[in-house]
Order: sequence, then C-alpha cells, then structure tokens
Amino acid sequence: MRTVFVFPAGERAATVASLNRHLPEQRNPWTLDGNLYIDIDDEQTGYLFSDWDPEDVAILEAAVGHHPTWAVQIDISGRIDGTAEVHRMIALLLEHGGVATDDYTPHPWTFPEILSGAVIDGLRFFDFRGYHELNREHGRS
Repeated sequence: MRTVFVFPAGERAATVASLNRHLPEQRNPWTLDGNLYIDIDDEQTGYLFSDWDPEDVAILEAAVGHHPTWAVQIDISGRIDGTAEVHRMIALLLEHGGVATDDYTPHPWTFPEILSGAVIDGLRFFDFRGYHELNREHGRS
C-alpha cells in the first residue's frame, strides 16, 4: 500500500464536510472506488508523524508555516496505478491551499506543482515508477 498525506489549508471540520459531500457512500474511512482509503490522522489520537524523520517534519512545517496537527491520509491499493485517483482527491483537498506529501520524496507538494508535473529531486508527485527506476539505477552502481 502506498500513502499520501494531505495537509489542507483551512479547518479540519471543513475538510471532513467536503469528504462527506464528495464521498457519501462510505465514511470512516472514506473510500474512492474501493481503491483509495481516506481517513483523518492526527497527533493527539492517531499516529501522525510517528514514523516520520524529524527533518521531514521540519521541511513540512517550513512549507505550511506552522506545525500541522492533523492530515488527510490516503492509502492507495497496490491493485491499481492510482495516479488519476490520487490527483482527483488532491484537487478536492487542496482546492483552497495546503500541501501534500508522498512516499517518494520529503518535498511538500503544492497543487500548482502537482498540476504542472513539476520535477523535484528527479521525481514528480506520487512518482512511484520514477522512484523505483531511480533506486534500481542507484543499486547498480
């Protein structure tokens, strides 16, 4: 399973209301087509940042201007590519600003960066294919 964390600008309640409105079939967690599992994680009652490197948390804090205490966690099934589905959820969740992170780079991605296909450290957002290719190449040297 691959994971994306989204740190939307705005209030948690507004994000929950938006998820309820756009994904009314299934809640807690929400699902998208049975392939994306979407939930809210936080530091107080959940596991947010529990397995993050402190440097990655610092990079995120610098990008958002404060220490986020909650995030939308999106787990993507390995049964699908998931790129289109993740981009669909990112468009919804980052509509009013914020950033997203993925398993492949510590860079906090803005929606304009994701939309434009920006490349950071040789990778695009949610670029699992590029990540595996880069690691395969580095493993051969």
